[in-house]
Amino acid sequence: MPARFRTVVAALAAACLFVPSLRAAEKKPAPAKAYHVYFGTYTGPKSKGIYVSKLDAATGRLGEARVAAETKSPSFLAVHPNNRVLFAVGEVNDFEGKPAGGVSAFAIDAASGNLTLLNSQTSGGAGPCHLSVDKSGKCVLVANYGGGSVQSIKVLPDGRLGDVGTFIQHKGSSVNASRQSAPHAHSINLSPDNRFAFAADLGLDKVLIYKLDAASAALTASEPAFATVAPGSGPRHFAFHPGGRFAYVINEMTCTMTAFSYDAARGELKEVQTLSTLPPGETVKAGFSTAEVVAHPSGRFLFGSNRGHDTIVVFSVDAATGRLTHVENQPTLGKTPRNFAVDPTGAWLLAENQGSGTVAVFRIDAQTGKLTHTGQTLEVPTPVCARFVPAP
Repeated sequence: MPARFRTVVAALAAACLFVPSLRAAEKKPAPAKAYHVYFGTYTGPKSKGIYVSKLDAATGRLGEARVAAETKSPSFLAVHPNNRVLFAVGEVNDFEGKPAGGVSAFAIDAASGNLTLLNSQTSGGAGPCHLSVDKSGKCVLVANYGGGSVQSIKVLPDGRLGDVGTFIQHKGSSVNASRQSAPHAHSINLSPDNRFAFAADLGLDKVLIYKLDAASAALTASEPAFATVAPGSGPRHFAFHPGGRFAYVINEMTCTMTAFSYDAARGELKEVQTLSTLPPGETVKAGFSTAEVVAHPSGRFLFGSNRGHDTIVVFSVDAATGRLTHVENQPTLGKTPRNFAVDPTGAWLLAENQGSGTVAVFRIDAQTGKLTHTGQTLEVPTPVCARFVPAP
């Protein structure tokens, strides 16, 4: 065999040996044994900003909550993919003398869980209520409820917020004159492949769809430009199924959940089902509304929160169609569960009761999705968001 040919063969063999290790590196990291849990709050007489606790992933035990950073009304949080930076909205109507809210970046101390402010940037509109970080960590997307707008902001290599990428003002209204006379962007989320952003607008009864260029933090209208829900529904939060073929929006005003099929090539959503988040036979009463939707990491279950009814609804998910079947409604043992979160292991659900200043910990049955209270309820003032970061 010629020497040159032997060299080529050896190189190919080495490449083949390298492929398994490369694939192994692409796999998701194993769940951590412990997590810092950051709680966004509304500040006031009791709350000072972002709180942090420590979750034992094996037992579901939460340590005492303490202030990680003092900041004004950090009602929603998002974590950079590198787990070293946390972003928070400032749900206010004035930022540096202008009619807008704020977005802040904080450095995470991995050992203590403490946060150090890096910098802040305008959200572009009043009352920012939700934000997300793209999967490359190059931009932050924020939804402004009061302003009815969305904005993208560049993220610098050191985690600080850079220049504004794109600002988009939503326009229009829907059928409920008291709640939908103007747009109210309530959330903005990324597609699994990071190519599209989906903004649920309560005031328009639409999920608006944007193409995303993460490197330049640019948002542009996609085609189709939106998906609709039933008039008067008030779409609020949005979640993809882990398999990427389905997506779900929880509708605040009618206490319903809408399931969509998802065409990843076009970024298109098509409704397949809408059903109540309340128990069978229960009707929507004054004071009832929904808040959060979360898909279980296994893809087998979907959870949603009911305020006023003060429960977490559990649905099973049909793997072939994405359709939902009601399993149960579990009381959250507190008032106004605005938000909740499932830990990365999929074993625990933390329900944040804004009205009672508590976080209740539930064990998730891996076979049925049913929730069982662990007996632990943590005191956190006005908790409205929870995010996990691996802890040593």
